[in-house]
Amino acid sequence: MSGQRKCPDCGSCEIVEDAHYAQSQLVCADCGFILTEGLLTTTFQDEEHLQEVTYSRSTGQNEQLSRCKLRGIKRVQDLCKVLYLPAVFEETALSYFQRAIEHPSFHLVSLEKKEILVGCCVFVTCRQRNWPLTMGTICSLLYADKELFASVYLCLLKELELDVPALSLTDLVKTHLNSFKLFQSSASIPTKFAEDKEKMVARTIQIVELASETWLVTGRHPVPIVTAAAYLAWQSLQPVGRLTCTFPRFCKLAGTDLPPPAHLRLKELNDILLRMASQLAWLRVLNVDKKTVVKHIGDLLQHRHFLLRSSFSSGDTGDQSATAAGDGSECSPQAEGGSTQAEGCQPGGKQKCSSVQRPLLPPCLINPRKRLRTVALSPSDQAITGDEAISDSEIEQYLRSQEEMQELSKAQAWH
Repeated sequence: MSGQRKCPDCGSCEIVEDAHYAQSQLVCADCGFILTEGLLTTTFQDEEHLQEVTYSRSTGQNEQLSRCKLRGIKRVQDLCKVLYLPAVFEETALSYFQRAIEHPSFHLVSLEKKEILVGCCVFVTCRQRNWPLTMGTICSLLYADKELFASVYLCLLKELELDVPALSLTDLVKTHLNSFKLFQSSASIPTKFAEDKEKMVARTIQIVELASETWLVTGRHPVPIVTAAAYLAWQSLQPVGRLTCTFPRFCKLAGTDLPPPAHLRLKELNDILLRMASQLAWLRVLNVDKKTVVKHIGDLLQHRHFLLRSSFSSGDTGDQSATAAGDGSECSPQAEGGSTQAEGCQPGGKQKCSSVQRPLLPPCLINPRKRLRTVALSPSDQAITGDEAISDSEIEQYLRSQEEMQELSKAQAWH
């Protein structure tokens, strides 16, 4: 053993002599890097001239991997161990990484992107095998920026031509709630705040399905919706003592981040629940608001298909509701969200709540974005009306192929 030499790859001093094919060579015991390899004579010509060649030249292969590739392989293996992935997952992720690191698109990228490339290969493998894993989990393990991770991930899919199926909302809810710290009592979590995991996951899935049926999921990032749904599900399971818990405090107790759009998703979900509550006779007289509607989420979800049909069918009375609003009736729909809160509808009102309900619409139609200004037409373009005469030659040039024109000429000659 030679303690004076250091491995040029990892810096270790554990250099040992290894006999490979009866030829001694120096190898790093920590990373397997070959410092010096044995010499072989493989042809009569070499033996005749007493020339010795290295083992890698004799086989025509270079067994030494680059430092970047070795580090990436080690990182893929470590990440798979942290996530407790099966061995077949690790093999697939390693094959993707080796293909990607040899691709010209990833040769000159920064070290940060190469680190992210490791996570992308593991993430693609899990998604292809329907293993629930979120991009946020990988980014937290790698301390990577989510936007940069997304760009490297899309580049990997494009360059390697990989097909990745979309993750279902049900799997996403289960994965996201697995990291919550509310499922066991501890010193930091009071007993009244601890909840059964299966009950909370089932209730959250029902609320997310309701959001999907009311267009709150389409085109939106799913994590804020799942977080807002989990908050409502957690409150509805034990309303007493939890209604006073705010959304930020809930996320702090659960040990999860509070995405900025989550407050908007929570407001939209509350509007939908209030809209559904206005369709139930026994809730219409209770002055249900956005705080007390949480108590009745179980009933609303139990009858959600009927309540949604009632909400959609109320769109037939849209003209009547507009007329009633113009007459100054006491019940008027909200301007934002397209829903009517029950606390504004008194039992003795002149107009019933159901007659002023607006149909459920996607958020893009309720609050449309401002349209971009169109460029003014030039005077020559404004002069074009579309009624100008078109010559036959132009029609034949644009609407007929050469074969069609020949057939037309034959038909005209025949007549």
